[in-house]
Amino acid sequence: MIKIETNTIEIKQIQQKMQHYFHTHWKLFLAEGIFLIILGIIAVLVPHFFTVAIVVSLGWILLFGGIFLISRTLLFFRMPGFGWWLFMGILQLLVGYLFLAQPLEGILTLTMLMTLFFALEGLAKISFALIMRPLAHWGYVLFSGLTALILAVVVWMGWPGTADWLLGLFFGINLFFGGWSLVNISLRYKDSD
Repeated sequence: MIKIETNTIEIKQIQQKMQHYFHTHWKLFLAEGIFLIILGIIAVLVPHFFTVAIVVSLGWILLFGGIFLISRTLLFFRMPGFGWWLFMGILQLLVGYLFLAQPLEGILTLTMLMTLFFALEGLAKISFALIMRPLAHWGYVLFSGLTALILAVVVWMGWPGTADWLLGLFFGINLFFGGWSLVNISLRYKDSD
């Protein structure tokens, strides 16, 4: 019984802190929401471009990250775990190169990873929304979480046939609804000045 009361008090404290941040920084949340909505619309309109851009961007990040990790590992070759550090650097370098050299295979791989991302993000947003529940507009966060979870199921069911454009499209939809929830929440706290 005491644990339930302690959890209730902790949740109320978190809610009060969230209200304070939403109230104090509503313009920042509004700007972020608008940015995400615009980016989401662009991704929905040109999903193939976003799909390829995601794979290529990640390829470059992994490639340079691998080069940096290998360089650091060779510089500190006496450091414990040298072999593991070197292995991780070579793995990053190799995966980055493969994403750049064969983006179609990278798209298929990332589509599966994004399915996992959408599922986990959806569950996290739903959990967060349930914590926020007494606050105004908590349902928008819940809706965004449910949308992400539904996207994960649809991607899983259509893979691999629709991977070429589905990743960019769903990424755009997810951005749009995430931005929409932020806009609605921020506008609610704008009025409380």
